[in-house]
Amino acid sequence: MRPLASRARGTVVAGDLARRVVVASGLLVLLISLAFAILFRSSVDLRASQRLAQRSQDLLLAANQVRHSVVSLQTDLRGYERTGHTRFVKRWQAAQAALPKEIETLTRLADSAQRIRTEQVRHAGFAYVGKEYSMPLADVVNHLLRTKGPTAVGAELDRRVEAIRTECHRIVVTERTLAATREARAAAVADQAVVATIGSLTGSVVLVVGFAAYVTRGVVRPVRRAAAMAGRLAGGDLAARTPETGAGEIGVLERSFNRMAESLEESHAELSTSRSRILAAADQARRRIERDLHDGTQQRLVSLVLELRAAQNAVPVDQPELKARVVRVGETLLAALDDLRELARGIHPAILSEGGLPPALRALARRSLVPVELDVHVPRRLPEPVEVAAYYVVSEALANTAKHARASCVRVRAHAGDDVLRLSVHDDGVGGAVPGQGSGLVGLTDRVGALGGTLTLHSPSGHGTTLTARLPLT
Repeated sequence: MRPLASRARGTVVAGDLARRVVVASGLLVLLISLAFAILFRSSVDLRASQRLAQRSQDLLLAANQVRHSVVSLQTDLRGYERTGHTRFVKRWQAAQAALPKEIETLTRLADSAQRIRTEQVRHAGFAYVGKEYSMPLADVVNHLLRTKGPTAVGAELDRRVEAIRTECHRIVVTERTLAATREARAAAVADQAVVATIGSLTGSVVLVVGFAAYVTRGVVRPVRRAAAMAGRLAGGDLAARTPETGAGEIGVLERSFNRMAESLEESHAELSTSRSRILAAADQARRRIERDLHDGTQQRLVSLVLELRAAQNAVPVDQPELKARVVRVGETLLAALDDLRELARGIHPAILSEGGLPPALRALARRSLVPVELDVHVPRRLPEPVEVAAYYVVSEALANTAKHARASCVRVRAHAGDDVLRLSVHDDGVGGAVPGQGSGLVGLTDRVGALGGTLTLHSPSGHGTTLTARLPLT
């Protein structure tokens, strides 16, 4: 039921992290897009303001130029009227030729707000030029003097010029006011763009920092914890677990890792229990075989040896050949009995079942072909699987030392604490032993591992070999 529940929870929250990433990315894109939209709009407004400012400047220049040309016309006319000098005629002709073009330029540059005033200036200017300046300057002056007189001519000219100057002045004032308004608006748009940009950038930075913190807290740290847990599992720590605090897919990953670790731990426990049962069954079978050999076949052979000795004593003296044959059969039977005893001891040492680990180790030391120094501190009987495993570790180590090490001495150390038995077998031989080679050490590793213990081999070349075992007593 637990895997189904886990899958259900995984289905409910699956995609939650992806949705959060999409939402955060969408917000970031929205903020950036908003900032760019405001910047684009501000750029368009600023460019429009620049165009309007340039047109305002051109309009002001044109209005001032018209006003200046009208004043020049009036000044040159009055100068010629009073002095009659020809130099006023040339200046007057230049102003007369330039004024229509200047008025046209002023009219073209005017917008709707200035259209009425520029039309008035245009009408007054063209009427002024068309009526009074359509003939040579001398004729104009003479005509005006004949019709109106000097004072009337001056007053009329002054009135017309003042009207044009007044309109030009109004155009300038109005345009300056409009320019100031546009300037203020452009400044407001620029300020708005700056504020929007700063706000968008600040929001983006806050969003990015917040999202980075969320990713670090919700993704990076859980993944690191899961990786550390996987490393511990790979190292054999099947009790390793990771907190299930991640969101979305990370939470599913954490729960999956924990379920996997629980499954591995359960499988390992079942495997260890199964291996222990197999070892216990094998040891019981070996003990039964050893007992059957000792109590059955070995006893029969002993009885047979006794009968042969009795038959040997009963052979007549005059039959030496028969007696020699009986003696040879008895000797062969004794050798077979010794072989059977050695075989039974190899299957399962009876001394281990009867006296425990210390006397069994002493028996191994006595039979060893290499001198053995014992350091045994086992004050009590240990669990039978532990004693059997320790016996075979020492037996295999002594056999390998006699075969391969070319050692002069072996030190066997066995110390039992409250919860663990520590064994070490060290020789002063040539070293160079390789772990995993030979079925003996592989079998010992399996036996020790089935009891939850460890078996290590340290054998540097030229510095002897040390086999160390650690067997838990619980």
